Amino acid sequence: MRRDLLDLPVLLLGAASALVDGIHEGVRARGFTDLRPAHGFAFVRLAPDGATIVDLADHLGVTKQAASQMADELVRKGYVERRPHPADARARLLTLTDRGWACTRAADEAATAVLQPWADALGPAQLSTVRAALTRLTIPGRIRPTW
Repeated sequence: MRRDLLDLPVLLLGAASALVDGIHEGVRARGFTDLRPAHGFAFVRLAPDGATIVDLADHLGVTKQAASQMADELVRKGYVERRPHPADARARLLTLTDRGWACTRAADEAATAVLQPWADALGPAQLSTVRAALTRLTIPGRIRPTW
């Protein structure tokens, strides 16, 4: 395999790790000290309209039991609440509470703080090229934490 291809996964994963770590540090600095990065991946799925345990498990790539345990933890901490599902009487809908939304806004602010120096270093044209290339390569769907 070509050497210039072998370093690409390391570079992409390194950038992703730097982003996740930076967002986590920013969220903690904004007062949300009782969360792990994996919780942020759950928040992505729960916003804006909520999700079932099955939806959350699929999004995170974990079992329903693991997703349920995470949901229980987030409910205990006041970030998520369970509501009746509007279309399925057997299911419960997990939605963000006001505290969950505040944390989501803090994560957005932290992400901007991490990404702005990257954008500044690349400049508008190169940033547009990177965005277009990643858009072509990325399959929409799950955004999983690295467990």
